[in-house]
Amino acid sequence: MPDAESFSGSCLCGAVKFTAQIAQREMAVCHCSMCRKWSGGMFFAAEAEQIAFEDETQLGVYSSSDWGERCFCNACGTTLMWRGKDGSHTALAVPTLDRAPEFALTTQIFIDEKPDSYDFAQTTTNLTGAEVFAMFAPPS
Repeated sequence: MPDAESFSGSCLCGAVKFTAQIAQREMAVCHCSMCRKWSGGMFFAAEAEQIAFEDETQLGVYSSSDWGERCFCNACGTTLMWRGKDGSHTALAVPTLDRAPEFALTTQIFIDEKPDSYDFAQTTTNLTGAEVFAMFAPPS
């Protein structure tokens, strides 16, 4: 795996600023109903290996499942990341990165929940909700 690159980013109002280590300039989009409600559309994310916040006082955390949580800015509401409670995965919102245009769309998850009203032109890996749960959710 290539060495991780450092990317800076922030929320809309600048109350939450961070530096993230990202190994691949690739992003996935999540079509699940929770991500669509949380982000106001689909959730574009890159896997971050590490995130360092300048100040976490405005970082809000919502426990959205037994194994995952969604982080946002308490001041402006910007969607920032989904992360596993066990620390195994962090999906950082690509639009919050200062260099977001450098990321290629490669994967769509919860493809079975995608509304019929839109489609992407790129050829991507497409995973259903069941396939995503098999990857990240702890066994029942």
